[in-house]
Amino acid sequence: MPEGTKGPDMLRFLKDRSGNFGILAALMLVPVIGAAGLALDYTNALSIKGRIQGAADAAALAAVAESSVGVKEAMAMSGDGEIVVGVAEALQFFKAQHENDADFTVDEISAKVVKKNGRLYSIVDYKVTVPTTLSKVLGQNLIQIAGQATVEYQTEIYRDFYLLLDNTPSMGVGATPSDVATMVSNTSDKCAFACHIVNKGKEDKNSYYNLAKKLGVTTRINVVAQAAAALMDTAKDSRKSTNQYHMAVYTFGEKAEDTKLLEVVKSTTDLAKAKKEAAKVELMSIPYQGYDNDQQTDFDRAFTQIGDKMGTPGSGLTASSPEKILFFVSDGVGDSYKPTDCTKRLTGGRCQEPIDVKYCKALKDKGYKIAILYTTYLPLPTNGWYNSWIKPFQNEIPQKMEACASPDLFFEVSPSEGISDAMTTLFKKIVNTPLLTG
Repeated sequence: MPEGTKGPDMLRFLKDRSGNFGILAALMLVPVIGAAGLALDYTNALSIKGRIQGAADAAALAAVAESSVGVKEAMAMSGDGEIVVGVAEALQFFKAQHENDADFTVDEISAKVVKKNGRLYSIVDYKVTVPTTLSKVLGQNLIQIAGQATVEYQTEIYRDFYLLLDNTPSMGVGATPSDVATMVSNTSDKCAFACHIVNKGKEDKNSYYNLAKKLGVTTRINVVAQAAAALMDTAKDSRKSTNQYHMAVYTFGEKAEDTKLLEVVKSTTDLAKAKKEAAKVELMSIPYQGYDNDQQTDFDRAFTQIGDKMGTPGSGLTASSPEKILFFVSDGVGDSYKPTDCTKRLTGGRCQEPIDVKYCKALKDKGYKIAILYTTYLPLPTNGWYNSWIKPFQNEIPQKMEACASPDLFFEVSPSEGISDAMTTLFKKIVNTPLLTG
């Protein structure tokens, strides 16, 4: 065939379009496989991300678990700050979960554990690379995944308790109706009180205090002292760290000649010591019956003075800013020299009245909480003094005590219910109350 001319076979070949579909199909196969590969690879990446996120969440939780070293260190801190041991614990926990996992490569992993305003924050950030399979035909050799896990943990609420135990002569009454009946039937004047008479530094053998002991009568102050001691065990078992609760114990004085706010236990975290000393609380002694016109129960003075002892109330979020709680245990009847402002009738300058709530209000207005365990003032129908002076306002005593207490922190207990159980119940009510941080 001459050059420049085309034979029939060549022309037919050039005009033939029947094979174009195969070529186009071959050309389209690459993006189709790539698209399918991307779908599969990204589905796989999402699955891996779920696993990694779970590991990060678990690591963040581990760093602030109650038994973790990070939390223990946070509990001991007096303020805010970062907790390095918590970081190490989080990272170690994360890596341990995927040490032998070949489905991805960890590019970056970091953690941060911080205590701020009474809360513990654990944050774990991660960045990993997942290799692809079919996506490689499109040049997508890997998929990078990043994420974060955050956990917030409320650390313990720090609280300082100041137990004010009424140990004045009226707390020498029999602890139960049976104890009262025993005293009444064994005294010439049918007296239910075990007055602790100490004359010239020596106990009066004829005092009803010694008679009560001889008869095996339990007085109310005995039960209160035992309950206060037992409360220290409850506090010890309830606390999350050794410095979460401080305990202090006060009474109205050791003897009537020197009535004052007496510090039995200075504010301490040594609850074993506090227990030992609280158990020793005794009834206030008097030199003789009717000494100083029986004006030994000055609630107004005690509430004023203990406010100075407690210091500034705090938020409870840190050990350096604890809540301040006055835990008052009493039968609720004041008896003191108060010639003015007495809420009931006077005998000269002697004022016998239910607790004057304005002194409670003064403390609450400053931010203190007041928890009150009211040991029901038992009627003493055979006692002339009771019938003349206390019976007229008997029904007001629990009302005033409840008004003195902070909301929901009042508890009345009759002798038959058990003062120790009631004190424990009130304490647990306090420590289980959530802290509102706004």
